[in-house]
Amino acid sequence: MTPSSPRPSLRRRSRLLATSALVTAGVLVLGACGSDDDGGDGDTGAGAVNTDAPLYDQLPEDIREAGKITVGSDIAYAPIEYYDENNEVTGIDPAIAGAMAEQLGVPMEFVNGTFDGLVLGMNSGRYDVIMSAMTDTRERQEGLSEDAEGGADFVNYFEAGSALLVSADNPAGIGTLDDLCGLTVASQRGTSNEALVERQQESCDEPIEMLVNDTDDESITQLQSGRAQVVVTDFPVALYNATTARDGELFEVVGEQIDAAPYGIAVPKDNAELRDALQQALQAIIDDGTYQEVLEEWDAETGAIDSATVNAGE
Repeated sequence: MTPSSPRPSLRRRSRLLATSALVTAGVLVLGACGSDDDGGDGDTGAGAVNTDAPLYDQLPEDIREAGKITVGSDIAYAPIEYYDENNEVTGIDPAIAGAMAEQLGVPMEFVNGTFDGLVLGMNSGRYDVIMSAMTDTRERQEGLSEDAEGGADFVNYFEAGSALLVSADNPAGIGTLDDLCGLTVASQRGTSNEALVERQQESCDEPIEMLVNDTDDESITQLQSGRAQVVVTDFPVALYNATTARDGELFEVVGEQIDAAPYGIAVPKDNAELRDALQQALQAIIDDGTYQEVLEEWDAETGAIDSATVNAGE
């Protein structure tokens, strides 16, 4: 968990504009942008089931019968997962999922939902798994956090920390978490970023005004309008907004990446068979180089992991 974060660069600006061409036929998407249910308006076409795929036989029988893996995701978190201008899902997570689907032999169907309801939705049977830039933590594994009722196992596939996104030229002179005291700070409900601001609040003499939103897009809008002075969000998301919003003129990332930790694909704790199949699929694309290619396309190499682990979060 060592923080390391280059400042935004011109190379990042061009690479982060990658589009849904990176998402393979192994990914589907259901649900309109911003919806908190799984209505089926956005079907982009099914990837074919391939019973000869290397790991098809490792999948649970119910997944093979369904012919797909349903993935709960808050699809409003560019560049991790979001809808492009054609209302098609794209981003780092769908691209990794597409590569894994080729190993597994069934498509991974992304279904939009509100972030803080994803684990509950999975454990109630709405989704098979979750892939949504979800930080693997001990609290989520054990079901101790409010957004993870019932707990989950996590197949770790990426690493990222939090970042401070501010208006261009940083008018409030923000550099570290200590500078948030007395300011208005926006974050997304149920995330590690919200928890980070809450912890910082405890050390402030002058309180932070916390704006907690259902989506990260709402936080970004509050920063742009001046309602918030800083957004605490995941480093790749902060960097994406800093380098793409109005050609990089609106925002900037300040300070170092904070508390880098693993993202995990959440799986129900009683489904070790599916968890292990996903772990094998991720390791396969790491070993054959596909994983690295995806991250290079999205200029996200700083989040790369060397091996697929389970429940590595602390």
